[in-house]
Amino acid sequence: MAEVVKVEYDPKGMPFRLLGSSGLRVPVFSLGGWLTLGGTVVGDPVKEIIKVAYENGINMFDTAEAYAKGKSEIEMGRVIKELGLRRTDLIVTTKIYWGLRSGPNDLGLSRKHIIEGTKECLERLQLSYVDVIFAHRPDSTVPMEEIVRAFSWVIDQGWAFYWATSEWSARDIEEAYSVAERYNLHKPIAEQCQHNMFHRERPEKEYAPIYKKYKIGTTVWSALASGLLTGKYNNGIPEGSRFDTNKDFFKNTLQSLTQEEGLAKIEKVKKLTALAENKLGCSPTHLALAWVAKNPNTSTVILGASKPEQVVDNLKALEVIPKLTDEIIEEIEAILGNKPEATPTFGRSALDKFGRL
Repeated sequence: MAEVVKVEYDPKGMPFRLLGSSGLRVPVFSLGGWLTLGGTVVGDPVKEIIKVAYENGINMFDTAEAYAKGKSEIEMGRVIKELGLRRTDLIVTTKIYWGLRSGPNDLGLSRKHIIEGTKECLERLQLSYVDVIFAHRPDSTVPMEEIVRAFSWVIDQGWAFYWATSEWSARDIEEAYSVAERYNLHKPIAEQCQHNMFHRERPEKEYAPIYKKYKIGTTVWSALASGLLTGKYNNGIPEGSRFDTNKDFFKNTLQSLTQEEGLAKIEKVKKLTALAENKLGCSPTHLALAWVAKNPNTSTVILGASKPEQVVDNLKALEVIPKLTDEIIEEIEAILGNKPEATPTFGRSALDKFGRL
């Protein structure tokens, strides 16, 4: 049966980048379902959010088997079908690790769960394949060869075009590459990591050799530090905000905001807000998103939204990216004071920056 397409895709000026070492082009901003789609947002509002995102150039949608215990995938798949979006216009990604049941093989990265879990993901999404299947976390209890072979098998079946990692250490990624090269298997192409102005050590320092050696790209989550960088929590926890609707999940974060470290972050957000409004003519939200997107190793920044208008507003960050000059970045660094230290050279002088490294 021919695919019925109700909505034609229009990029609307959305910039695209390669996803890591692959030839897959992804939008600078994508939409994710964590905590919202299928969780705090269900039914018609999900359709409105995805529709507005698509109409504004976002054609990449990220979810996971664990999001809302599978309901995120169900909602996303339903909406894609109801809106009549052409499958080849879409980039759909999901993640495997936390299954929906409590059996000993319903969690982790055994070959059994990777294969059976992927099949169930596709059933919930009502799709015959996803573009990228992520290993949602590393699994130290399973041999790396088994993990890489299982994801390669999934790709060879046509259930996914690529596989990638999420919150893996650089050491784990290095081992996966080594195994893939040794046995001529499919290599991971990207890493989905947390990266924002307050979380920098892993994405900016630990992964530095991985970026250089394997051209791994990142699909960034929590670019706004779960909303902290928007400034909405500067004077308390607003009703209906992410920290309010997910109190148990963010229990430790909420507690930290009343302590010295959390209060110091709030003060930094206030200074960033002043810089954004006075020098860039934007909100702290736009500044924080643009800051992550400007990183050359960022392939896409995953947006979270509980309302359609949030998607539209977040995309204003595209206008801020070119405004982040070296001088503005220096001002941001002065406020943050947390730039990861460079790897020590123990007295060796710097190489000519125009030479081959």
